[in-house]
Amino acid sequence: MNTDEAKKVLETALLCAREPMTLHGMKKLFADDAGAGLGSDIIKRLLEELRQDWQGRGIEIVSLASGWRFQSRPEMKPYLDRIAPEKPPKYSRATLETLAIIAYRQPVTRGDIEEIRGVAVNSQTVKMLEDRGWIDVVGYREVPGRPALLGTTKQFLDDLGLAALSQLPPLQQVADIGAGRSLAALEAALQQQFDDTSPVEVPIHDPAPASNG
Repeated sequence: MNTDEAKKVLETALLCAREPMTLHGMKKLFADDAGAGLGSDIIKRLLEELRQDWQGRGIEIVSLASGWRFQSRPEMKPYLDRIAPEKPPKYSRATLETLAIIAYRQPVTRGDIEEIRGVAVNSQTVKMLEDRGWIDVVGYREVPGRPALLGTTKQFLDDLGLAALSQLPPLQQVADIGAGRSLAALEAALQQQFDDTSPVEVPIHDPAPASNG
């Protein structure tokens, strides 16, 4: 298979995929019976070529925490909202504060969150974030009681259209965050990120099989 054909296969797979594709998944596209195929370096080069090919169009290829996908460009959002007018959900202040503290200070325990917020953490808030797939237990602190350490997930990054936590809005003196203005800044930054980065994925369903009749 030549480079042009391989790029066409890769482009088609990414357009049709319902989830971000990993490099491992993309390698499977080109594996033959003998186990040969395209290496990671070649696939990355083809992805970069595809990224250039789609420059100036309404959709783009992006690299997320869990893989690569096609999605709408941010400037297309006002137009797409006209056909899908659902607004990004507004989360309660308690939810945003809890999620923001976990995102910027992870790994943290519930005790850490309560110390920063100055109030008890609602178990339903933590459960909602876990059910949404945004946070998970990433370990346990080696102190009496071994409290669970909470961190964000790849799903959290994917839903924000990010590849890494370093792409979150930068905040001053995050390490010294306390109650008051700093906490409000965390909350505002995260809500703004949800409002601004809600791209539309571009999955294309497989064509229906031809009828024999």
